[in-house]
Amino acid sequence: MDPFEVRIRFTGLLQHLNASLTSANKAAQYALKYRDMDEDLHSCILEQLERNTMNIRANIMYFLEYLCDMAARENHWDYVRMIQRDILRIVDAVAPEDGSGAANVKVVRKVLKALETKTFLLAQTVGEIEECLKERDIAPDAVGMSSPLGPQEGRNGEGKETNTPTGKAKGNPFGKLDRKQAEQRIEEDRERHKRQRETAWAVSRDESEFERVWNETGELGEDDFEMWREEAEERLRAGREWKEEYLNRVGGGGAE
Repeated sequence: MDPFEVRIRFTGLLQHLNASLTSANKAAQYALKYRDMDEDLHSCILEQLERNTMNIRANIMYFLEYLCDMAARENHWDYVRMIQRDILRIVDAVAPEDGSGAANVKVVRKVLKALETKTFLLAQTVGEIEECLKERDIAPDAVGMSSPLGPQEGRNGEGKETNTPTGKAKGNPFGKLDRKQAEQRIEEDRERHKRQRETAWAVSRDESEFERVWNETGELGEDDFEMWREEAEERLRAGREWKEEYLNRVGGGGAE
């Protein structure tokens, strides 16, 4: 395929990322399919992070974890190394220093923690980035930063002009997102949270339900045999009582 066409298609996949695993896996598989163009495709990721809406930037940030996972499985570490090299630029794009991406700080922290756990990033690197993020997880207080329309001119009760932002309350974590984008973000966050709950209850593919229960069961001891004997005696006693009650009922009915 023509290199330009590869970039165009990959860019389209990045722009259509959402909370589903399907979209992330499809984009990651595409990146690995054209691994000979990994530098170009990595540059596409950076471009989309710096040019798109905060929602798309958050989705791309989540996607980077899937890309690292798949690249590691296929032993193509170039993508991982490039992400390591540009991680500061990536974080600055997803959660900008001006506070406009305050809603993405939690996303950045979550992905960085996952990359650290999987040893794709050093703990020291994640710690240093975390120090920077502490100042970015609060929505901007500057005039106009919390409004998707920027500073708005209005008039107060005395008829004087003001530059108070309208449409967004001060401290809104969604920053410059408009209503449609905010609703989309809430829905995607809800979908990811639902999938996390499902994953928490899932049994590992390498371990069957029987093996998991067996491994969690303690050693067999004398107390177990004693308990079984008591339960067996209890069942026999209950059986005899039921039999006597049944015979009395049948005998009584026959006599009538």
